[in-house]
Amino acid sequence: MSFITNNAAIDPITVERREQRLAQIGRLCGALKLIGLGSFAPLLRLVSGGNPREELAELWRQIGIPLVAIAVFLLAWNAVAPRVETSLGALPGPAQVWEQAIGLYDTHATEREKEAAFYERQEKRNAEILAADPTAEVKIRPYAGPPTFFDQILTSLKTVFTGFVLAALVAVPLGIVCGLSPAINAAVNPLVQIFKPVSPLAWLPIVTMVVSALYVTEDPLLSKSFLSSAITVTLCSLWPTLINTAYGVASIDKDLLNVARVLKLSWPTKIRKLVLPSALPLIFTGLRLSLGVGWMVLIAAEMLAQNPGLGKFVWDEFQNGSSASLARIMVAVFTIGLIGFLLDRLMLTLQAAVTHSANR
Repeated sequence: MSFITNNAAIDPITVERREQRLAQIGRLCGALKLIGLGSFAPLLRLVSGGNPREELAELWRQIGIPLVAIAVFLLAWNAVAPRVETSLGALPGPAQVWEQAIGLYDTHATEREKEAAFYERQEKRNAEILAADPTAEVKIRPYAGPPTFFDQILTSLKTVFTGFVLAALVAVPLGIVCGLSPAINAAVNPLVQIFKPVSPLAWLPIVTMVVSALYVTEDPLLSKSFLSSAITVTLCSLWPTLINTAYGVASIDKDLLNVARVLKLSWPTKIRKLVLPSALPLIFTGLRLSLGVGWMVLIAAEMLAQNPGLGKFVWDEFQNGSSASLARIMVAVFTIGLIGFLLDRLMLTLQAAVTHSANR
């Protein structure tokens, strides 16, 4: 059996295979969009037989124009930088910044080699001790080398996620309660409006004094500087999640809540079955904003608290005042921006996966 299209007989099996291929391409494009790589979907459709004119135009808009903009920025930076004189010399251009980025990576690799050799020597020495006296007590001492640039990136990520999780644990439940109760919302709203604009520079001294007074132990699991930075991130980043959660819950269709009353659902069941699914997109929007705020706040908090991280790295390089310090600070600036972008994409991907949202 066959049918006629454009005056030509087409085998139904061929049509079915084409439809299956298009469906597979659609799923792949959806997967790319889910992980934040939707810009490459036109390229996938192009190599799979899509309309060349349409897909090339879309590819140019999605990838070509951004690449051209980046190239123009780099050329302008390279032209202007040598003309800007500072107390440490001319402003570094792209080549100098890239050179320092490679140098920081080489330093990290060298430090890891030293660490591996340090533990290898300990293991060898301990093996010799145990061979001579099997009952001897041996110890493995931690490596005490200075943290590298990449170590400080990991510290900053650990700090910001600690503060972000603490903020979410406070903001989401409180936002749900505020959204369901106009009275509680009226009570909490003035406090939100007062504390939301407060700078981390104002919070940090208070947090530092409170942590120093309450966190008193001879063998601390976490350093006080880490706790001060993480709690400061929490205090500055919980407001977007709180506000968006309260708004999302308050915007739920009243008919759904009436159904919950008719069915006499328990409060936990109502929250789990009705409130959270309905408010989840706005909750994730708040979480995304909170993570971005927390990442910005973290750098200032680490500078003042002297918690090992990117903020302290920037401050140390500023205090160092060497000829390469400006270029290293620029490496940190681009690293901070790139990580912030990746964190934002991570939250968007998680939101799309959980809420089945295709918005980008």
